[in-house]
Amino acid sequence: MIRIGILGYGNLGRGIECAIKHTKDMKLVAVFTRRDPSTVKILTSDAKVENIENVLEYKDDIDVMILCGGSATDLPKQTPEYAKYFNVVDSFDTHANIPEHFEKVDDAAKASHHFGLISAGWDPGMFSLNRVYANAVLPTGADYTFWGKGVSQGHSDAIRRIEGVVDARQYTVPVEAALEAVRSGSNPELTTRQKHTRECYVVAKEGADKARIENEIKTMPNYFADYDTTVHFISMEEMKKNHSKLPHGGFVIRTGKTGWDNENNHVIEYSLKLDSNPEFTASVIVAYSRAVYRMRKEGKIGAHTVFDVPPAYLLDMSAEEMRAHLL
Repeated sequence: MIRIGILGYGNLGRGIECAIKHTKDMKLVAVFTRRDPSTVKILTSDAKVENIENVLEYKDDIDVMILCGGSATDLPKQTPEYAKYFNVVDSFDTHANIPEHFEKVDDAAKASHHFGLISAGWDPGMFSLNRVYANAVLPTGADYTFWGKGVSQGHSDAIRRIEGVVDARQYTVPVEAALEAVRSGSNPELTTRQKHTRECYVVAKEGADKARIENEIKTMPNYFADYDTTVHFISMEEMKKNHSKLPHGGFVIRTGKTGWDNENNHVIEYSLKLDSNPEFTASVIVAYSRAVYRMRKEGKIGAHTVFDVPPAYLLDMSAEEMRAHLL
């Protein structure tokens, strides 16, 4: 059994726990939280809930530690730190900062002879793999990625970190005209702003400066500064009634040409439609945790991404079963 630890028990952490339940080769050992453990109720009866301060007591009891913090402030610190003591997986999704994050995790994991897999999820993650396959198959072409409509956990978390914000949901919305232009094969040149809009629903503390909060959201680099962003301030009652679910999805499209004179057009499209963003992300992470365990057993250390993982390592199946049923 692959022994799993979960660090952080929000929406993603709960999704990880649910995904582990449906595996035959994994066991949840413990959930680590910054909260009072007595206030955190998990679903797995034989797993423990521990304060994060006790995490190092489990160095020899956990094969893979799954880090469920946010990309804005948690993971840039947590992943390099815990890679000193565990094999780790995270879902770091600030695309612009992935190279820097990789280097920090790589240094820590190599120094401690551990394995760190970063940015496992659906984007980065599943979408990233589809970009690689499509670029390999259609080297002459163009890539397009559209997200939504759906709730971005990372962007919502970034808003919640702003002073004066009680709760927030951020919806990423594709611009339909841009999406149809890409599907037509016309290879349009689209700016970031032309492809998506962002809609933010924010519950502010009583007396908070809403103008300041709105400005901080709209000017936040890597999250909102490059998009047309709308901010709606709502009550907590409205948030619970209308924005309690976490749907998401999106499209990765590559348009390309083949033939001696590039006379033939092709469109590769991969799409996701998700009822629960965190639960689907969790399922991806759990599959990659299996790969982390196997690759570390082979002696590999340092930081890696989904590009480095053989597909066969993701499944709890033998090579013979995969050839018979999936090839």
